[in-house]
Amino acid sequence: MAATKADATLLRFARAAATLAAGRDADALLLLLDDPAPWDDLLAIDPRPRIVVASSHDEVLAGAEKQGIATVRLKMAMADAAVNERLTQALLESVADELLKPGASVVAVYSAFDDELIDSLSEIRLTEHLGRLTARDLQRLETQVPLDTLKLVVDLAVEIGREGREGKPVGALFVVGDHRKVMQQSHAACFDFVKGYSRKERSLFDAKVREGIKEFAQLDGAFIVASDGVVEASCRIIDTAPVEITLTTGLGARHWAAAAITRNTHAVSVAVSQSSGTVRIFLNGEVVLRIEPLRRAMKWREFDSEPQPQPQKSATSGNPS
Repeated sequence: MAATKADATLLRFARAAATLAAGRDADALLLLLDDPAPWDDLLAIDPRPRIVVASSHDEVLAGAEKQGIATVRLKMAMADAAVNERLTQALLESVADELLKPGASVVAVYSAFDDELIDSLSEIRLTEHLGRLTARDLQRLETQVPLDTLKLVVDLAVEIGREGREGKPVGALFVVGDHRKVMQQSHAACFDFVKGYSRKERSLFDAKVREGIKEFAQLDGAFIVASDGVVEASCRIIDTAPVEITLTTGLGARHWAAAAITRNTHAVSVAVSQSSGTVRIFLNGEVVLRIEPLRRAMKWREFDSEPQPQPQKSATSGNPS
């Protein structure tokens, strides 16, 4: 069967990407695909780095898997999501499935402008791409928790996931917002080390308090944080009412508690996985954002306003109007 225009275009970009990957010593070639590809021709590319196919379509994933190609299922409609969101999810899933390491370099091939044809390729270093989040990643969450507080807790959780304590991985759980209801649906697991301190002395906006929290993160139970960033309690066991939730296989009691408490209250949970350091943010019983531990500190980029138009030049004088 003759190759279609879309197949021919994909192969041209794939060969160019493979050449770039070889020259830059990249770890993998990531293909974001909406339609089945000429798998035999892709596998014949020389030099060929490891190929990872990301798609939300069963036919694409099944075809790639039949050829022994690693696959990642995107949990979003390709046509409805921005390119950056698709790339980010594909990379996150690849790291979570251990197809890529957090510090890997990837050459990605995808459709950025034309839904019918592959038209773009990019070299992506995961330490750079996944280490930067925008304020919009949290702003789009429908929560009553102020953005500054949520960013602060997420930063702290990421540091715990990346650094651990004394060279050992550490898990942790922060439940943020709606703290009165959360306190009613939890109980003390052991001594509460924040009890008796003033609100100022329990504020996560104080760097000393954040460092203290890191030291106690290895203790059992959750940190309950008010919307203003004050730690209301530590070492709390969540005993909220049972709810029907669905989580990825392998997630333990900490993540089940994180999901359940957000279903029964208006809180947001931020859970750190002890096994991988991955940070998951829960809202209404579901994972709404996942952040992988990276060697570099995460940097927030602010996009709270649209770019302002540049002043136009005068038609007569050439000076700004």
